[in-house]
Amino acid sequence: SGPRFDPASLPKNSNDLTKNGRRDGEPIGERLIVTGRILDENGNPVFGAMVEIWQANAAGRYMDREDQHNAPIDPNFFGAGRAITDGNGWYRFLTLRPGAYPWGNHANAWRPPHIHFSIFGENIMTRLVTQMYFEGDPLLEYDPIYSGSPDKARKRLIAAFSMEHTEEGFALAYLWDIVIRGP
Repeated sequence: SGPRFDPASLPKNSNDLTKNGRRDGEPIGERLIVTGRILDENGNPVFGAMVEIWQANAAGRYMDREDQHNAPIDPNFFGAGRAITDGNGWYRFLTLRPGAYPWGNHANAWRPPHIHFSIFGENIMTRLVTQMYFEGDPLLEYDPIYSGSPDKARKRLIAAFSMEHTEEGFALAYLWDIVIRGP
């Protein structure tokens, strides 16, 4: 088994993408809380899982030299973060709503807004890399990654809006549970 992750080993604000990349001001975009639980194949919470996310900024541009999308770079948004699940398997990120971006996979191809996730569970066999989408996005039907998933599994790729986790006057919230080694 292993590796084991210690929350104290993460840098300050590692799960707050609105702060961890700041240089000289606030990042631009709609603040979001993305939270949920990491569960095993039996529905049990996974304690101490490392959850990493990365995403485009609000204009649909990654902070990466390889990204040549003609959209502005936000110098105050790094676009990546880490969290470690608590005893009940919960993770939480404060981030910005990512923008759509063109990707040249087919004519007029645009990726819908999404957040990439990498989860390291209790051993090397419980690593998962996936993407989270937002409900109601009109680009989903055109995205070959989303539509390439089996019909019955697609709804598991979409985060649900959560008024319960929304912080009034500050940030909307989305709830997305992830099952590692599940069916």
